[in-house]
Amino acid sequence: MSRPVGSHTKTSGGLAKAALPYADAAGSEALQVYVSNSRGWALPPGDPKQDTLFRDGCGERGLPAYIHASLLVNLGSPTELTVERSAQTLEHALHRGAAIGATAVVFHAGSSVDEDPGGKALHRLREALLPLLDTAAQRGLPRLLVEPSAGGGRSLASKVQDLGPYLDAVEHHPWLGVCFDTCHAWAAGHDLARPGGMTETLDALVAAVGPGRLQLVHANDSKDECGSTRDRHETIGAGRIGTAPFAELLAHPATAGVPVIVETPSKEHEGHAADIAVLKGLRP
Repeated sequence: MSRPVGSHTKTSGGLAKAALPYADAAGSEALQVYVSNSRGWALPPGDPKQDTLFRDGCGERGLPAYIHASLLVNLGSPTELTVERSAQTLEHALHRGAAIGATAVVFHAGSSVDEDPGGKALHRLREALLPLLDTAAQRGLPRLLVEPSAGGGRSLASKVQDLGPYLDAVEHHPWLGVCFDTCHAWAAGHDLARPGGMTETLDALVAAVGPGRLQLVHANDSKDECGSTRDRHETIGAGRIGTAPFAELLAHPATAGVPVIVETPSKEHEGHAADIAVLKGLRP
């Protein structure tokens, strides 16, 4: 399927027990889950029965699954313990991903916090990330996908052009892909709402990282203005980006075959069904 559309999916109450009915109700063609606390360092082992049911259920439905790592992950931090915990969190997510049949693990690009985001932070990133990428490639674990941030805070990558130096730091390792988040790109200053703006941004992304490196899209509208550096997601078409740029996104050659995940505010009874339906309707 070209550009399967799904959403970040709840798992409270059991991975398969919660996620699969949610995905079915929303009309998901792909899904993304957390396998640990999104804002904590605890690394739960998971339930083997739920893992098997989830993996088999996704397989029966033809749903590619993705993991989003904890939002605390920051491989560029000047705090050694943060880098260590970040690497452990990604290692845990990779092994959990193998257990549940996930395609890849998404993590935020990180920040140098209070330093110049150049040499030192990228060196820390290299030292922490390269061993993870090597191990994942050697053992056939899921790939890692770096997601540029909304900007601010000395981010290591917020504009898509920043991904060039980021990939340079890990020698363009083949196991590292990119996750493009529309709300983050907008917040970082890419004017996606202007006609042709989404196309130009995706062209710039491909120019920075090369063809085939974009492997997941987070499709989110934004509550805030372009360049705000604020990461506040909004329902597709109800925010500052608007609906038309998502048609550009879904028509761009770089997104062919790439799953699209919605992370918009979910409705109490509908979940993400409405946003998923909108995006399906915009596919060429």
